[in-house]
Amino acid sequence: MDDYPLLNLFWTMLWFFLWIMWLFLLFRVITDIFRSDDLHGWAKAGWLVLALVLPYVGVLIYVIVRGKSMGSRDVKEAKDRDAAFKAYVREAAGTDTAGGATKSSHVEDLTRLADLKDKGAITDEEYQQAKAKLLV
Repeated sequence: MDDYPLLNLFWTMLWFFLWIMWLFLLFRVITDIFRSDDLHGWAKAGWLVLALVLPYVGVLIYVIVRGKSMGSRDVKEAKDRDAAFKAYVREAAGTDTAGGATKSSHVEDLTRLADLKDKGAITDEEYQQAKAKLLV
């Protein structure tokens, strides 16, 4: 280690970091090429060949030419994932607010039953029967 100066270590680390950054960018570009709906077969093949045959230049050209649409696709995909997640949460929670109608969940129904039992409107036996029907 004494034969390797600190400045050379710095430059080695810098080049290694830049190489890793380029690898991440290469994988990101290849993913975007295949995900893009506005490109068709030959265009995708051409961009892929350019990115693989001329690695550094090809990736930089792709980012310069299609960088803005790359960002737009990312935003669209994030919004689609967010909407799908919210729909899943609404479905799992048992509420549906589409069209202004609200579908009650099992938790709300059980709460109403417990309130009726506490007020004396229904007996304990009726409460158990209704609860068994809700949980089935």
